[in-house]
Amino acid sequence: MSAVKTSAPKYAANDGVIDAATKALGGKLIASQDLVGEVSLTVERTSLVETMIALRDTPGLEYQQLMEIAGVDYPERTERFDVCYHLLSLTRNHRIRVRVITDEVQPVPSVTGIWPVAGWLEREVYDMYGVLFDGNTDLRRILTDYGFVGHPQRRDFPLTGYVELRYSEEAKRVVYEPVKLAQDFRNFDFMSPWEGAEYILPGDEKAKAPEAPGAPTPLKADEVKK
Repeated sequence: MSAVKTSAPKYAANDGVIDAATKALGGKLIASQDLVGEVSLTVERTSLVETMIALRDTPGLEYQQLMEIAGVDYPERTERFDVCYHLLSLTRNHRIRVRVITDEVQPVPSVTGIWPVAGWLEREVYDMYGVLFDGNTDLRRILTDYGFVGHPQRRDFPLTGYVELRYSEEAKRVVYEPVKLAQDFRNFDFMSPWEGAEYILPGDEKAKAPEAPGAPTPLKADEVKK
């Protein structure tokens, strides 16, 4: 058997990609960068469909496949969400990221007309972040259960959620109730016990209390003198 020379497939270089994209997209391109070996393009939200068609059909670009759609939340911004599209060119063996920016109200144009697989990916971003997609005819939750409140990947979503789902023996059905924690969140120190961590257990405070005069001691006489 021949040895594997590389641990992962080698992709084509980024040389000329931004120039070709700038020429093909024109005013639709807001910003571009080549950072840590990855090309990222920020484009206008309203022209997303035209942008994707140009990236797919323009010679020298030819990004035929949509691999993933990911959301990112920046609550401090007015338009808090990034929607990132990861494209792959099979003919050129190259990947690229396309990003649009939106908020909780303004919808992002759906790219299901170009890549039908985007229907599932857009539903995931909607479920996790609440981003709306104009043109997706089946925009339902896909990961959370029915009746779920909120969007769990938003940074301001509480760690405990809003409601919990359980089966009630009394009602003989599934019920939603406010979250009830059996105990509060606790802070743990992860210092190794071999490094001198002091863990105070119930009763330890008695060991450090001074003994009363005349109280019995487990020490021997010579140890007491020392």
